[in-house]
Amino acid sequence: MFNSLFDTAATGLDIKTALICAGASLLLGLAIAITHMKTSQTTKGFLITLAVLPLLVMAVMIMINGNLGTSIAILGAFSLIRFRSIQGHAKDLLSVFFAMMIGLALGMGHLLFAAVITAIGIIAIVFFSYTHILEPNAQARVLKVVIPEDLDYDDVFTEIFKKYTSSAKLVETKTMNMGSLYKLTYDIKLRHGIKEKEFLDEIRVKNCNLKILLSEPCLEEDI
Repeated sequence: MFNSLFDTAATGLDIKTALICAGASLLLGLAIAITHMKTSQTTKGFLITLAVLPLLVMAVMIMINGNLGTSIAILGAFSLIRFRSIQGHAKDLLSVFFAMMIGLALGMGHLLFAAVITAIGIIAIVFFSYTHILEPNAQARVLKVVIPEDLDYDDVFTEIFKKYTSSAKLVETKTMNMGSLYKLTYDIKLRHGIKEKEFLDEIRVKNCNLKILLSEPCLEEDI
C-alpha cells in the first residue's frame, strides 16, 4: 500500500519526482510548524526550522541513497542537530523528531506514508494538548525558599503547610552565604481553592522576606 515513488531500477532520480517530494516535504513541514505554533509557546525561528527541516532531511536521504555507508551517513546527519535539555520545552524536541521522521520517509519516496503519519501525529498532538488525559495534578508545585540559619528548618513551615497544602515533603537542603542561609526545596500539593499569594505571604513572614520561588515541577528554576 505504501509504495515508494522512487524507481529502484532506475539509475537516477527524475526531476518531477524530486519536485513532488520537495513540495510535499514543505507542505508537511508547514503543517507540523503550524501545529506546534497552536499548541506551544515558541519563536518564529523555531517554526521556520520545523517547516524546512523535512526538506533538508529528505535531500540528505536522496543524496546518500544506495551508498554502502548509508547508516553511518544518517547517523552523521542526525548528529548535526544538538539537543539541549531545556526545561519546559519537551514539545520542541517532539516536533523536531516529528519533522525529521517525515523527511526520512519522503527521502525514501514514501509520500503517502509520510502524509498519513503526519495527519495521525497532528491529530494526536492536538488531542492531547487540548484534553486533560495526560495532564498531571494541577496543584503539584515545587517550593524553593531561603531562610536564615537561626530558624529550625525541620518544622518552621509545618503550620503553614497544614493550612495550605495536602502534602509537603522536604527534598533538598542546601547552605548558602558561608552557612548563614539555608535553601530548602519542597515538593508540595496545594489544597484546592487556596490563594497562592496568601500562601506565599505567610511564608515570607516566616523567612524574613528572603527569596521564595513557587513553580510547577516541569518549570523549575533556581534562586
